[in-house]
Amino acid sequence: MQKKIKLLVSPKTLEEAKVVVKYEEVDFIDCKNPSEGSLGANFPWIIKQMKNLIQFSGSQLLSATIGDFPNLPGTASLAALGAAVAGADIIKIGLKGPTTENECIFLMNKVVKAVKDYKKNIKVVAAGYADKIRMESSPDFLSLPFIAAKSGADIVMLDTYVKDGKGLFDFLTVEQLKLFRDKAKEFNLEVALAGNLRKNSLPKIKEILPDIIGVRSMVCEGYDRNNGLIKGHLIEELKAELYR
Repeated sequence: MQKKIKLLVSPKTLEEAKVVVKYEEVDFIDCKNPSEGSLGANFPWIIKQMKNLIQFSGSQLLSATIGDFPNLPGTASLAALGAAVAGADIIKIGLKGPTTENECIFLMNKVVKAVKDYKKNIKVVAAGYADKIRMESSPDFLSLPFIAAKSGADIVMLDTYVKDGKGLFDFLTVEQLKLFRDKAKEFNLEVALAGNLRKNSLPKIKEILPDIIGVRSMVCEGYDRNNGLIKGHLIEELKAELYR
């Protein structure tokens, strides 16, 4: 039996989270703020409100993004601790600024330490960008599993940095993403894929078989991550396609 790909949906408001929490097929409620970037951070009180909602209404876990980070390990570790204290079960950070593997590992290690010293069972996600070619600096996608493993992170993720309608598969092929998955599995990491995924991306996703996929645009009105609202019928359509 093929493994079930876990589904992460990213509401930006408590009202959107109230829609998402109704669907038990959604494994992770992902608190983010798309107006601040690909992995833009929301406010700690919004994280706390979403955590309270989940505890009251469902069995999902809460993830929270803390930003697309330059090479600022101290700031990143403080932000990660803030998300942990606010109630996040999983904390995601985008490696935007560090350029060398050593810089990335140092930053991620401090984030992991800040989080795990507070609560050891919180998971940390090291996220990179498939569209690195459009950025000034960011680690190569195939170096991310090593960075995540060396720093003590639990999950390695690929997203897209520029949100302009292009998505994950505009920059990386199925074969490249399988290689990414295989490298991650060598380090016993969970694998997450995101980046303006569309319904026509789902056959490719099912071929790659990551552990987790992350979506926002796909379940928003008009595929608009910034101005569109998450709609329940779009979650229904996604789960029907993903799990058939």
